[in-house]
Amino acid sequence: MESKNNGRAIFVLFLTVFIDLLGFGIILPILPLYAEQFGAKPNEATLLVAIYSLMQFLFAPLWGRFSDRYGRRPILLLTLFGSVIAYAGLAFANSLWILFIARSLAGIMSGNIATAQAYIADITTPANRTRGMGIIGAAFGLGFIFGPAIGGLLIGSDQDNANFHLPSLFAAGLSLLAFLCALMLLPESLNSETRAKNQVHRYRQRRLNLLQLSQRPQFCVLVGIYFLVTFAVAAMDSTLALWSKQQLNWGPQQTSYLFAFMGIVSTIIQGGLIGLLKKQLGEIKLIILGILGLGSGLLLIGFSQSLTLLLVASTLVAWGISVSQPILNSLISQIAVPEEQGQILGIASSCSALARIGGPMWAGVSFMKLGSSAPFLSGFLLMLAALTLSLRVTKSASEPNTERVA
Repeated sequence: MESKNNGRAIFVLFLTVFIDLLGFGIILPILPLYAEQFGAKPNEATLLVAIYSLMQFLFAPLWGRFSDRYGRRPILLLTLFGSVIAYAGLAFANSLWILFIARSLAGIMSGNIATAQAYIADITTPANRTRGMGIIGAAFGLGFIFGPAIGGLLIGSDQDNANFHLPSLFAAGLSLLAFLCALMLLPESLNSETRAKNQVHRYRQRRLNLLQLSQRPQFCVLVGIYFLVTFAVAAMDSTLALWSKQQLNWGPQQTSYLFAFMGIVSTIIQGGLIGLLKKQLGEIKLIILGILGLGSGLLLIGFSQSLTLLLVASTLVAWGISVSQPILNSLISQIAVPEEQGQILGIASSCSALARIGGPMWAGVSFMKLGSSAPFLSGFLLMLAALTLSLRVTKSASEPNTERVA
């Protein structure tokens, strides 16, 4: 019965995250071009992406601690409702500053992904956690299939009269639907025993800090890889629309469809293949193969002059993201004890958000100063560094409790 209830909870969480990420997928491909409508330069347009991640960086650990203390469900409800307000603000923006405020609020509320991951960790065992994280990854993938595709349809094919307001309103409606789904269907995942442990930890004022984390070498290596991967992907996400406009004379609709294509590849991998690949190859080898694929794809994007080569590059990028991220989340969660799942995943999410701050900022500057392909070529170099780090990940990283601090 418990397994059945857990399966239903995972499905509802999948549905909730999918609807929420659908709205995110609608906005992401068109955001830099939306900013250009208010006179933003490339570095300012990518800064609009970075401000979202800055707020996520600041608030993800806070949401993680609150979810350990008060439960996963109330935090998910609060952040989903906040996303409704943020997307509505984006839809009615009449200046670049309003865009920044709306994206800041959206970033504050985006810390719910770490809470969703902690929810999965609550109701899965270390043996099947990668599959659980993969289901959340599949929600991302589906969001990036249908989100950009819907956004491309709503914005229209006329590059000179693109409708940037309608996609934002649609995204607000989707976040409202996700809120209602979670409100009516999603139970609390923390049991009374774990909450009691959290209470004891709170009274003892036990907080993870950098010194404690430095004593967990596997955690540091895994988070370091996560940072580099996220930095490279964020640089790509924030400049792909600008690059395709300059190199291929594309508008927001074509770029949205390219993001949708990558979402299709991600969903195929994370929705089914990743479990089989894990059994055949193991988590460590998959991380290495994911990094190799991501680096190769970014390198090819930098030299793409045709749609065929760009699709090959996008497939490799989608492979790399889809393989590396859920496995890294799984391994990181296995290092933590149950009562610190929210906090440890919040810290990892915060480091990822830090990369999504620096990635777009670097991408905007390098795009202007070094050429339109610089963000992708530099991402390839970062993957070489991530590959070096991945060789330091030992088999013990996939064994639970090996680095937990009492």
